[in-house]
Amino acid sequence: MHSDSSRDNETPIMPTIPFGPHRISRLILGANPINGGSHLSRFVDQQMRHYFTPQRVLDLLARCEAAGINTWQSGPQNLDLYERHREDGGGMHYISLYNPQHPETLPQIVQVGAIGIAHHGEVTDVLFKEGKIDRMEDSLKRIRDTGRLVGVSTHMPAVVDYVESVGWDVDFYMTCVYERHRSREALKELLGHVPIRIPEVYLEDDPPRMWKMMRQTSKPCLAFKILAAGRLCERQETVEEAFRENFRHIKENDAVIVGMYPAYEDQVRLNAGYARRFSALSGGE
Repeated sequence: MHSDSSRDNETPIMPTIPFGPHRISRLILGANPINGGSHLSRFVDQQMRHYFTPQRVLDLLARCEAAGINTWQSGPQNLDLYERHREDGGGMHYISLYNPQHPETLPQIVQVGAIGIAHHGEVTDVLFKEGKIDRMEDSLKRIRDTGRLVGVSTHMPAVVDYVESVGWDVDFYMTCVYERHRSREALKELLGHVPIRIPEVYLEDDPPRMWKMMRQTSKPCLAFKILAAGRLCERQETVEEAFRENFRHIKENDAVIVGMYPAYEDQVRLNAGYARRFSALSGGE
């Protein structure tokens, strides 16, 4: 594993992984807070939308780049902001989700220079549950035809297992470490009862299941929701532990995607520090 040596001497080096012909930081900026998607409550959603003006998004991108975070993972809704970042001299990479229900967005994603495009995880998982996952192969081929790296996003270890077993032409996975959208029936079967959702249920036994699947593929996996969509953010001790455990259980060529909401603390500095400290733990299992 190599590191990006382009940072100035005052900034500790952020570890990177190979991603096709590129090198991306092992900590990737996510976009849910920017998009007002807290997965906590509509009140938090509204506060995030209020906070993240276009200028604050651009400031966050610049702050991340200065800390060695060289990649932003988002979707078509932020292509204009990414273009502004590049026009302002920014150099971050862009990895985008793609929803085949909106095919008009694919050329837009390509036009801004995204280096990787992943089939949207919500769509992936619905197709898998309905026994229709083979329908997404055509979408993956369309992505391949753009010349960009091809990815599959999912919240379910079984999806990675299936794609690997059939040998689809993909370059990377985006893997949510929590299977957050189980049905009431599935929760009752698993737990014996249905907990109150706020609005989603996150189970602490989920990450080991996804980590195991990530280690069973040689392809890079970008783990997301490692902080359980903010549920582990009450104390820095639990944030630190989540970074430590995720890096300890993933491969050396995997990375983590973390959304950041720096309204009340310097999450860029804190999270970049954890990524640098714990990156070397990977590959031990």
